[in-house]
Amino acid sequence: MKWNKKVVGLVALTATAGLALAGCSGGGSSTSTDAASSGPKIAFVQGVAGDEFYISMQCGIEAAAKDAGATVTTQGPEKFDPTLQKPLVDSVVASKPDALLIAPTDVTAMQAPLQAAADAGIKVVLVDTTVEDPSFAVSQISSDNVGGGEAAFKAIQDAHPEGGKVLVVSVDPGISTTDARVEGFQKAAEADSKFNYLGVQYSHNEPATAAEIVTAALQKDPDIVGIFAANLFAAEGTATGVQQAGKQDQVTIVGFDAGPAQVEQLKAGTVQALVAQEPATIGQDGVEQAIAALNGDSTEATIQTGFTILTKDNIDADGADAVYKSSC
Repeated sequence: MKWNKKVVGLVALTATAGLALAGCSGGGSSTSTDAASSGPKIAFVQGVAGDEFYISMQCGIEAAAKDAGATVTTQGPEKFDPTLQKPLVDSVVASKPDALLIAPTDVTAMQAPLQAAADAGIKVVLVDTTVEDPSFAVSQISSDNVGGGEAAFKAIQDAHPEGGKVLVVSVDPGISTTDARVEGFQKAAEADSKFNYLGVQYSHNEPATAAEIVTAALQKDPDIVGIFAANLFAAEGTATGVQQAGKQDQVTIVGFDAGPAQVEQLKAGTVQALVAQEPATIGQDGVEQAIAALNGDSTEATIQTGFTILTKDNIDADGADAVYKSSC
């Protein structure tokens, strides 16, 4: 059977504060029920439930799947943790969907489970993150994460042309996307002799841990001028830590991702810039590649999407469309 490959353009997504999709909290699942039951069955496994980045990606997936006549089932672990994500993947493989869109939570630990999915005949599309050997996947779709890290440093560089000490707060080592962001930031920082790169510390996707890291870092190096927070939860905690240290007027914070909480921090001046990805586009591209693979058509091995730098100057204008969604 040939399935409709047409994928709609980026749809307008409406954010409703305080509401979350049933499949995006507590490691639960949700199913798109308005698609034709005879169409392809697509499973989406998020990196973590409740993250507006993955909610926005789900919105893009569901919009594209609806147009293709597909059914989408979404699940996500409660933490960005391969020990929690692997059982979800095993369950998905047992349910035998036609395609699996997944953001792997570790480059090594998720290799075998996803290889098993591909060996079972499931078309696997890697969205956002990847694994060590992605040759089993029909496509990999992600942001230009190295470029995003470089852009984050440029924002700090512009705010502090005199230079100074800079720090990165990331999630955990072994995550392809955040590792690439750190790489981009580090290379850019080390290329400017006026800046002293203090390295990266890991918050394990816990805002409270990020806040503790920043508080301790500012006690050790009270002259830090810039902090790059490599994901949404790291940015949330970093802003809290800087506030608690009373360093809002000294430290420039650049966050990666643009959830509603981060946007509020940007508007309040707690965070000075955000690097917003295009999660809905990643999701839509993922469906398009999955349908192409199911139809036996050619696919793109890698697709790289862009990002938008958000500041107080553009957040209520051109940048508004880049803000992540809390619901579809």
